[in-house]
Amino acid sequence: MIPSAPRRRQAELANGPKARRGPYAAALGELERAANDVELVIDGARVGLTHLDKVLWTPRPDAGLRAFTRRDQLRYLLQVAPVLLGHVRDRPLTLIRQPGGIDARRFVHFHYEQPLPAFVETVDIWSENNRRPERYLLCNNVATLLWLAHVGSLEIHPWHSRCRAGRDAPSAGADAATSLDALEASALNRPDVLVCDLDPYMYAGTERAGAQPEFNADAWARCKEVALSLKALLDAMGLTSLVKTSGKTGLHVLVPIARTLTYDATRAIAQTLGQHLARQHPSLVTIDQRVGGRTGRIFFDYGMNARVKTLIAPYSPRGAPGAPVAMPIAWSALPDAMPLDYTMETVPALLARDGDLWAKVLRKPPNLATIIGG
Repeated sequence: MIPSAPRRRQAELANGPKARRGPYAAALGELERAANDVELVIDGARVGLTHLDKVLWTPRPDAGLRAFTRRDQLRYLLQVAPVLLGHVRDRPLTLIRQPGGIDARRFVHFHYEQPLPAFVETVDIWSENNRRPERYLLCNNVATLLWLAHVGSLEIHPWHSRCRAGRDAPSAGADAATSLDALEASALNRPDVLVCDLDPYMYAGTERAGAQPEFNADAWARCKEVALSLKALLDAMGLTSLVKTSGKTGLHVLVPIARTLTYDATRAIAQTLGQHLARQHPSLVTIDQRVGGRTGRIFFDYGMNARVKTLIAPYSPRGAPGAPVAMPIAWSALPDAMPLDYTMETVPALLARDGDLWAKVLRKPPNLATIIGG
């Protein structure tokens, strides 16, 4: 279990600058006044929401972690929607659904087979396995964001690429549905970030047999050490990097890039970065894909640079005790950061104070092909 931040630190974050109610103040007011069901009108779309007081994040009193309901989730999403949507728009989604809450069964869906509301946008993508186009959901508006919560999605996992071509993706096609060749020539095969997923495989000693490592302070400190070493390497290459908490035990370091490279190319570059760090810190970093080969070290997962592979979206909650959020943070804040500094309770106020720390960097990403090519 992820320990909470010291109580004083939690209080500072939760009671700091109050979150602005933002453009959806009227919807927030209706949500607060509703009994257990409500229909909200969001940008002209009607969204029916039920079981508002259902507890989805069960409390952990021994760790000082309170319960969070669907109403809490919807309130949070309305508060952060203008920023969160900027990070998921036009990106196919993998749905992480836990309709029964964090202690119930977890479903991973690539496709939603039931009828969709009219406001939910989709994109058809060629399936290499099934040799036909398949429909993926997009989250391009606030109504869809709320509807995803209504159908039990506790987490939002978007692709690292966008389905619409643009000036930053020269020669990329818009057709990703008619064939594998079309998909590989499309904008969806050109990511706009290079992903470095840092996953601690240092066990706390309290895990069930065969379970993933749980949070422990030593692993977290080592993960931050590796992230800072990676930042130094990227700085030396002239590349701007961004860091966010995963919301669980690890960190995500991302390099924004213009959409000029394919997933194969970014994966090869990420692998080279991982190999360099593993040579620098052989007792601390591994790129070994075998689970047994990762134990006791930080796993640098360069394989996340691939179509269909997804990471938790910035500002998305996680289906874990305390409702932690995958939070973009300043590099200067990383040494003192703890995962549960950033929750559905604390993040709206932090966003109101600081804004989206990534917005300016993402606006004009560099052409990595030019930088690597010299």
